[in-house]
Amino acid sequence: MPSILITGASSGIGRATAERFLDAGWQVGLLARRAGELVSLAAGRGNALVLPADVTKGGEVDAAFAKLVATFGRLDVLFNNAGRFGATGLIDEITLDDWRATVAVNLDGMFLCARAAFRQMRTQSPLGGRIINNGSISAYTPRPGSVAYTSTKHAISGLTKTLALDGRPFDICCGQIDIGNAATDMTAAMANGVRQADGSLRAEDRMDVRHVADAVLHMASLPLSANVLFTTLMASKMPLVGRG
Repeated sequence: MPSILITGASSGIGRATAERFLDAGWQVGLLARRAGELVSLAAGRGNALVLPADVTKGGEVDAAFAKLVATFGRLDVLFNNAGRFGATGLIDEITLDDWRATVAVNLDGMFLCARAAFRQMRTQSPLGGRIINNGSISAYTPRPGSVAYTSTKHAISGLTKTLALDGRPFDICCGQIDIGNAATDMTAAMANGVRQADGSLRAEDRMDVRHVADAVLHMASLPLSANVLFTTLMASKMPLVGRG
């Protein structure tokens, strides 16, 4: 039975993806700060492992990965999902603390989790595994006032490419899913209107988050001889192509 560790598993895309993998029979490590949410998700599922941790704290991350390997024997896949949108506004309205809070989760946290996964995958027997980074359509097309979030998601694209390259000798694949408008609590306000590049407010279409979970399961289930390096999954009618 393959194993996966999912960060940000307590809500949104992470929770939906965890549920999909659990239903598919995978051994699933559930990592997030809110232990209570993880316990409720894992209830009655013998293939779930609750791993309360803060992705911005290297010691907690390493301990969570060690517990997963001790329990399941190896790590086959990391879904590097935990993230936050953070403060919005023009760059001179964003404080250094606001900037660092977003970078800490979206970049430092993804680095720490990818580092722990890579370390395990290149030393376990047999070698190898897969890291799937949750990017964003903001990795190439930003929303207004999203300087911190967009900058971190551009950085994740660089992380993905570097890990895909550096992982080759160890049979470690790395890919990225860039998601647009999955229906979660984080995007609920889109039904009331989202600021557009021309300054207007416009309601935007969203898609069922289960499509994201299905896409991640497909990426994770490929043999290590094949890799989805980048894929974009979005609500069909959202303003991305021709945004602004």
